Amino acid sequence: MFNARRITLGGLSCMVVDTQPSEDDKPELVAVFCHGFGAPGEDLVPLASEMVSINPELAGRTRFIFPAAPLSLEEFGIPGGRAWWPLDMIRLQAAIESGEFRDLRNECPELLPTARDHINSLLDEVREETGLPLSRIVLGGFSQGSMVMTDVTLRLPENPGALIIFSGTLLCEDQWRERAANRAGLKVVQSHGTTDQILPFQAAEWLRDLLTESGLEVDFLQFPGVHTIPYEALEKAAAVLGGVLSGER
Repeated sequence: MFNARRITLGGLSCMVVDTQPSEDDKPELVAVFCHGFGAPGEDLVPLASEMVSINPELAGRTRFIFPAAPLSLEEFGIPGGRAWWPLDMIRLQAAIESGEFRDLRNECPELLPTARDHINSLLDEVREETGLPLSRIVLGGFSQGSMVMTDVTLRLPENPGALIIFSGTLLCEDQWRERAANRAGLKVVQSHGTTDQILPFQAAEWLRDLLTESGLEVDFLQFPGVHTIPYEALEKAAAVLGGVLSGER
């Protein structure tokens, strides 16, 4: 039975799921996953039980943390929805309906640094409380949440345990390219649907290529689907978490 509780970390409301028998038991691994635009803060919480089911080695040793993004979208007609930064929904919907290619390579959202600061503060608190190094902390997310975690990862002082990118895309290309070489050797799981209408598959390939060319070890999963997380991606993510637990580098 997992222990789930809501606490504040890095100024964010977080759902924390411990697979240890007691929340007083220190985890050997922490995995932090950020949700996508418009989702509630609890959107990715089911991933904890799904990945433990896929890889039972994670049970009793892993803590999962799911922070809620700081912005409420209540006033935009999305009850319970949250975001790491706002989007022009009219423009987005028009792009989806027209099939317009969304090239975000040169965009650096104004509130991305704020999101990054929240996650960095969260990581500082986690490390202080658990005593774990960054190498025992895996960062991941879906869509907008994966963009936040990619940005955080590329700016950390050292490699985290791994990076998991579910349906992400390339932002801040010049900045990310400049910093990516510092993450050489980092294991990355990246998945993307070939018919994604929200974040084009080609842009995911651009991100993959940037990371690969910089020396990161990217396991890229393309799947025949839309903007979602397929079971195969969870299998790869669970395997990477197990690898961090076993000390694989």
